[in-house]
Amino acid sequence: MGHLDHATFGWLTPALSYVMACVGAALGLQCTVRALGTTGRSRRNWLLTAASAIGTGIWTMHFVAMLGFGVSGTQIRYDVPLTLLSLLVAMAVVGAGVFAVGYGRDCGRSLALGGLTTGLGVASMHYLGMAALRLHGDVGYDPVLVALSVVIAVVAATAALWAALNIKSTLAVAVASLVMGGAVSSMHYTGMLAVSVRVAPSGAALPGATTMQFIFPLAVGLGSYLFLTSAFVALSPSAGERAASASAQRPVERTAP
Repeated sequence: MGHLDHATFGWLTPALSYVMACVGAALGLQCTVRALGTTGRSRRNWLLTAASAIGTGIWTMHFVAMLGFGVSGTQIRYDVPLTLLSLLVAMAVVGAGVFAVGYGRDCGRSLALGGLTTGLGVASMHYLGMAALRLHGDVGYDPVLVALSVVIAVVAATAALWAALNIKSTLAVAVASLVMGGAVSSMHYTGMLAVSVRVAPSGAALPGATTMQFIFPLAVGLGSYLFLTSAFVALSPSAGERAASASAQRPVERTAP
């Protein structure tokens, strides 16, 4: 059995991955709150932004954490198409959950469906990303810990969407994003505890790309997207602010003496 190290760079990658999860969650929740205050095309666009933010944040969190993952006795490579597919799956499935909440008429049913779909999207992204691993050996999983990680993902997603439906203040959204970031990180490391590797030493070259060739540049790019989009959302007026501005600009009607 190969020795697994989940933090080859110490606390740097776990801390940074948690930050990325929180940023993605905060942006996604804020966009969902904005969406619920609008209608038509504007609601659709906000929900699309929310889905891309949450999906990108989860994906970036996972692979930033994977930068610190190592297995003694073998190098690690990543299958590029499968890794990209994991990103697309994350955004698509999370998007389905977010839209279920954004357009659902029955709040309770929409929340349950959206939380389940989004949670399964988080778990699917994680294990699809793990399937992209290429190393000299066989990867196995503890089914109990795998099931626990999926449960954590569904509960975290449901709690986050509940927050988007019921919490409006910026401070409350920030607190909810910290909780969701912690839950997503917990799901990741619970899933990683389920992993075992039986190393089969070999001199053959591994297919795929190294973390520094592919994962690191892509994570930096997606992280930049999250921060820039966060700045855009923070500077965009909310529906209430637009209504207040429009009201203030209306000419004051003078009444006859």
